[in-house]
Amino acid sequence: MKSEFVKYKAMLPILGVGLGYRPEIAEETLEHPERIDFLEIVSENYLNTGSLRLKELDRAGDFQIIPHGISLSIGSTDPIDIDYLNDLRSLFLRIGAPWWSDHLCFTGIGGMHLHELCPLPYTNEAVRHVAERIWKIQEYMGLPFLLENITSYMTLPGAEMDEARFTAEVLERADCGMLLDVNNVFVNAHNHNYDPYAFVDALPLERVVQIHIAGHRRSEALWIDTHGSKICDGVYDLLAYVLRKTKVHAILLERDQYFPKFSAILDQLHRIKLIASKEQPELVAHARAMDARTGAVDARTGPVDAQAGAVDAQARAA
Repeated sequence: MKSEFVKYKAMLPILGVGLGYRPEIAEETLEHPERIDFLEIVSENYLNTGSLRLKELDRAGDFQIIPHGISLSIGSTDPIDIDYLNDLRSLFLRIGAPWWSDHLCFTGIGGMHLHELCPLPYTNEAVRHVAERIWKIQEYMGLPFLLENITSYMTLPGAEMDEARFTAEVLERADCGMLLDVNNVFVNAHNHNYDPYAFVDALPLERVVQIHIAGHRRSEALWIDTHGSKICDGVYDLLAYVLRKTKVHAILLERDQYFPKFSAILDQLHRIKLIASKEQPELVAHARAMDARTGAVDARTGPVDAQAGAVDAQARAA
């Protein structure tokens, strides 16, 4: 399929290797700009919030900040939440976001938030439904959008394809970008008994702009994505494989709980940079270039705030 997004990907800034901006490690994070190329925030933590939260963003103003959401619920059958999108746009303008991301899942139904990233059925109907909603949201937001693969602990009945094909079909039909979480691939591959490398090979990797990497917890029954453990060698190896297959613009280390000494986090960042310098040296060489901060500009139509008016009535009824 002819892709406009792949053309726009080439215009996006190369950010390097970054870290999730979390209150528990905020002070130490800001003390190491020479080791951390950019920061990623959970968007919802900075929507409709008080001045203290916004001051956190201001303090991190020397870093490029990337917004990553958890509440878009792109697979839901509920109407698209326009108020939520407007709040996101205000945040994106404040931080000068070059792109934004959320998950290939649903997080609510009937107006009720489930506070969980729930998997979708792997069906052609779901592909069409999600892709149509992404088209409407991209048009409304005016900023490149990346879709992230999630971890799942069950496969919904009635599947017409596997997870890799489902993900690829959504990306191609929606013509959006991908945030590829290599830990999620690694965990799902174990839990659902498939080859993580074959999964990667089945994706339209030219659409990958950003990578997430994190740790997980293992038990006899399941491996669980926790963002609270040391990254294992297998996940590092999968990262290297992806970097050999396609060019990306950013790699993000996620650590959300059970924080070790900050030196251990810096060590993981260093190992990620060593892998990147070997497999994709330009990713490290261009990191933190001052001209990378181009502002919240849509490669298709211009600045985010140039998008005027309300969303199409069809989007409200989606």
